This record gives sequence, C-alpha cells and structure tokens, in this order.
Amino acid sequence: MKIEIEPDVKVPRHTTDKITKMLATLPPDHLRGITRLKIVRRIVYQQSKNTASQNLPGLYHPRQGATPAWMEIATDFLLSPDAKLARRLTARLSFYSNLSFLLFSLVGQHHFLTMKHSVKRHQIEKSVRLYTEQYAKAWHEREHTFRTRLFKPLQPKLEQWAKSLQRHLKSVAQ
Repeated sequence: MKIEIEPDVKVPRHTTDKITKMLATLPPDHLRGITRLKIVRRIVYQQSKNTASQNLPGLYHPRQGATPAWMEIATDFLLSPDAKLARRLTARLSFYSNLSFLLFSLVGQHHFLTMKHSVKRHQIEKSVRLYTEQYAKAWHEREHTFRTRLFKPLQPKLEQWAKSLQRHLKSVAQ
C-alpha cells in the first residue's frame, strides 16, 4: 500500500513508519484491494448537504470501476491546529493512538463491505467498531510491550471497573 502525505500537511516525525507498523498488525488479506492511503489536511465530502458532516476525520473510497479502493485521513481532526495550546498539546500526544483507531476503522469498513458478505448493512457499524477495538488493542500491546506486561495482571479488574462505570452512566442518563 502506498502512503501519500500531501506537501502542505505537517505531521509528527516517523508517521509513515508508525502507519506501516499499524498495517502490519492487520492480516494481509484484510488490506487486499486497497492501493493507497492519502493523508490530507482536511476532507471535504461534497455529496453531503449537511455542513456538520462535510469535514470528516477519515473517508474510505470503495472501488469504482477501474479505480481501486483507497483511504483518506485528515490531520486537522487529529492535530487540532486552530485550537488553544493545551488542546493542541493533548492532540499531539494522542496522535498515534487516534490515528490507529481511525486507520483500523477505515480498513474495517473495507473488510466488511468487500469481503464479509454475511454481514448485513445494518450490522456493519457494530462490526467495524468491534474490529477497530480488537486490532487497536493488538497494536497497542505490540507497540507498548513493557507497559502491557506491567498492567496485564490489572487489566481484568480495570475492564470490570470500566463496565460498571458505563452501566452507572447509562442509569444516570435515563
């Protein structure tokens, strides 16, 4: 897969290396048919009349005729260049993690739309979310091996705590 970064886009160093590592986490057959990943400043989706959905963090372009499938990722959503200093710093620190979630969700869309014909249209969103969580967790464990080994014994308790907090938030919201 070819990774293209537009010349006017400023991204952190070693971004292409990190993206290559992220893609190495995925099975090769999930990437079959995707020819390029283009990193742009902003994605403007012309087909949408709603102004809120015109600026997107990422966009999957399926194969159309002779044009193969490809993906687009916007850095303005990931880096927040127009925000205040604290927000920009936070966005910069979480750049690779947000990039991984976005990349895995785009690949998940490709996988479920082209290769998994048993998944119904209304089930794709949930399937892509589970796919993204699974591979983001795998990438995170591969990337941060010391931290993973350190917190592995605590992980079941932390997940149980997170579930109880989610249940509590749902009950408060209702």
